[in-house]
Amino acid sequence: MNLTGKLLLSMPSLDDERFYKTVIYICAHSSEGTMGIIINKKIDYDLYPDLLEQLGIDKPLGNKKLYIRYGGPVETGRGFVLHSDEVIQKETLAIEKGVALTSTSEFFEDLSKGKGPANSILALGYAGWGPGQIEKELLANSWMTLAADSSFLFDDEVANKWNKAYSLLGIDPNKLSQFSGRA
Repeated sequence: MNLTGKLLLSMPSLDDERFYKTVIYICAHSSEGTMGIIINKKIDYDLYPDLLEQLGIDKPLGNKKLYIRYGGPVETGRGFVLHSDEVIQKETLAIEKGVALTSTSEFFEDLSKGKGPANSILALGYAGWGPGQIEKELLANSWMTLAADSSFLFDDEVANKWNKAYSLLGIDPNKLSQFSGRA
């Protein structure tokens, strides 16, 4: 199983408040662990002026939108940019066609000048799992998976993204059971 480039949708029964009703884009998945960015937890731009100034993004970017998200509980003081892949640096992690991840100061500087990719999400922190941990959580019925497309990933509809993701699967999350069986 390779989850890279997929979405994880928290099950309604997931009792970890950090991941309640989250949609996570998986940036890397291997035998060494898993790393993803929560894409549906908005952060108010005005709450982080000092951090944004440190990242070189201390003012609005003209007509370019910059979405700031709570990326997850790991390294919350570090910025990551999940973005479309027309702009790549040597440090950029190409995830799948159309999507990449970069966290260099030069990339933040380009964003602050209104340069950079057409679509981007600035995430503070990330979600991470140790070796085999996400596989165990999937078996425990904590997550659903969904193939991602960039229009869903980068749209600015954040508040309803979890419900919309389940709709793409054709599932009403309110009718899901927290129990699963094995034959």
